[in-house]
Amino acid sequence: MTDPFPQLRKAGPARWIAPALLLAILALAAALRLHGIAFGLPALNDPDEPLFMMTAFDMLRNRTLNPGWFGHPGTITLYCLALVCLAVGMLGMLTGRFAGAEGFAEAVYADPGIVFLPARLFVMACALVCIMLTYRIGKRLGGERIGLIAAAMLAINAVHIEYSQIIRTDMQASVFMLLGALSALAILRDGRERDYVLAGLWVGLAAATKWPAALIAIAPLCAGFARLRAGQREWDLVILFAIAAVATLFLASPYLLLDYPAVLRDLAGEARTIHPGATGGGFLSNLAWYITGPLAGSFGMAGLALAGAGLACAAWRDRRWALVVLPVILLLLAVLCAQHLVWVRWMVPLLPFLALALAYALCALHDRLRARLPAKAAWAVLPLMCALLAVPMLQTGQSRAAERAHDTRQAATFWIRQHVPAGHSVLVEEAAIDLLRDGRRVIFPLGAAGCIDAREALGGQIEYGEVENKRAASPTVDLGHVTLERIASCRADYAIVTHYDRYRAAPIAFAEALQRYRVVLEGAALEAYFAPRPGESGGPVTYVYRLAPPSTR
Repeated sequence: MTDPFPQLRKAGPARWIAPALLLAILALAAALRLHGIAFGLPALNDPDEPLFMMTAFDMLRNRTLNPGWFGHPGTITLYCLALVCLAVGMLGMLTGRFAGAEGFAEAVYADPGIVFLPARLFVMACALVCIMLTYRIGKRLGGERIGLIAAAMLAINAVHIEYSQIIRTDMQASVFMLLGALSALAILRDGRERDYVLAGLWVGLAAATKWPAALIAIAPLCAGFARLRAGQREWDLVILFAIAAVATLFLASPYLLLDYPAVLRDLAGEARTIHPGATGGGFLSNLAWYITGPLAGSFGMAGLALAGAGLACAAWRDRRWALVVLPVILLLLAVLCAQHLVWVRWMVPLLPFLALALAYALCALHDRLRARLPAKAAWAVLPLMCALLAVPMLQTGQSRAAERAHDTRQAATFWIRQHVPAGHSVLVEEAAIDLLRDGRRVIFPLGAAGCIDAREALGGQIEYGEVENKRAASPTVDLGHVTLERIASCRADYAIVTHYDRYRAAPIAFAEALQRYRVVLEGAALEAYFAPRPGESGGPVTYVYRLAPPSTR
């Protein structure tokens, strides 16, 4: 493929064109991700953010390196989040904002945004690293043009933006996967011992961050076996790669061995076959869901079709694509579609590789068109094609940002503030910490413990281990998983119900959960109803009920 930037190798101002464009792309990516990054706070809309932050905070408070939770396994992310909490606490104590460690803990439980926002900024930084690494891979595969376009397409991808603002393992795992792909390309080109060791390092760190990220091992393995087939005697280096990967995994996450009962417990908890709102329908159904949903929704149907065509063409013409990029995409898709559940976030590691394929397709199409157009017009074709794809992608990203900023759950809590006097009790299914500031009694469902007083739990600085024990391995912390023996503890004056519709969508699979809702909502009056509106507001369908007094049930 023709390099459109040959002048970059020469001295003079022209050599700064590509770096300047890359900086502009990164600046745009940062702006899109900073916009609305504090969504929901101090309420916690994402159910998994508290899991990660409470676990990281508990490690600091208990002065231990054992996370005690290994579902993802999440170890690298949890260690990084603990460092973020430590940095925030130290800075606050140095500036006099917190009166020691206890003062810091009290402030965090009163306003989680103190540490949640810096943690989200850390995840955003990982996203920017992903974009930078995508550029580097694209540059190595096909020059500056492919690298810059791929980075730009990833920068404006709506799914990538969304998960750049949520505290999860997906974005950091993607960093290690992209580093693994870069090392695989180095193995294919040079076959140095250093490249094999680095590939093993990145694979080990990827696995220690998120289990499925270990699938990136397919790239260095394919590169190594290709060299073996070409006559290079590097069996010892392939074995060295495997040893380095396994050693890195257990050095980075030693409690996988030291606390293996917890590992087995958490893996069993993650291996669910059904989940409210996320139960799959088999391999082909899941594949169709991913293609027509998160992938087409973030790249556009035209962009996704071009990415598919670009991937096929690139793999046919260039063995680097065939041995490094294509196996990663196919293996990830196959493994994820074979799961019982479907999640949008599982597509995050695929996005950089699809952006690379899309960039290849655009550049190949431009090369064909350029030969048929006048020289004066040919230069504008590629920017025009990119703009035609980018404009709807940007619009989608902005719509999703608006939905996150105007969530149905915050609308419900605002309604409570406006219509329910202080002194009344409110049952909530989300971490509606913003309701605690108005003097209301807020109760929260917690599995075997029944419904607990949220103010007392936060004031007592509840630990995640206690939450995990009381939720009894239930997939969600909600009213549907409170034990029937403790359902009477969920009596309140009002209830904000956010998970009800997810269970009603599959009444046979979740019959027991629905029974719990019926017990609590018997005789209740629907006071308000908030539904998401595409492009305007997001979140689940949320109901506000005035519950019947116990004597009338």
